[in-house]
Amino acid sequence: MNVADFDPKEMSGVDIQAIPHKKQRYKTCGDWFFSEDGTLRIRVSKELGDWRYCQLVAIHEMAEVQWCVQNGVTTEDVDKFDDWYEENRASEDKTSEPGDHPDAPYREGHKYATIVEKTMAEALGVDWDTYEAAIAALR
Repeated sequence: MNVADFDPKEMSGVDIQAIPHKKQRYKTCGDWFFSEDGTLRIRVSKELGDWRYCQLVAIHEMAEVQWCVQNGVTTEDVDKFDDWYEENRASEDKTSEPGDHPDAPYREGHKYATIVEKTMAEALGVDWDTYEAAIAALR
C-alpha cells in the first residue's frame, strides 16, 4: 500500500518484528512499510543485540512514518531514495544515514525521528556512540 493512498483512520494495526538482518528489504537495521490490509509493518534487525537498541530503531521508524504520512511522502519515494543511497554509498562509509542526505524526500521526518530516538536513548540509559557503533557493525 502506498502512503499516498493511506488514510490513518483506516490503519488496521501496527506490527513490529525483530528479524534477521539479512532478511531486511535492503541494507538497513530498520524499515517500515504498509501491507495491503493497512497494517504498518516495522522491521528491526535483531542482531543489534541489546533489546533497547531494537526498541530505539522501532521508535525511530514509527516517528518517521508518521511524518511521511502527514506530509505525503510515499513508501515508494522513501524506498527509491534509500535504494539509490545504498547503491551509491562509499564502501568505507559505515555510519551515514540516507535520511540525513540533503536530497532525501523524508529528511525532515528523519530529523524529527532522530530527536525522538535520542530522547528515548537518554531515558533508557543508552550511550549514543555505542548504539551507533552497533548499527554500523551491521553494514
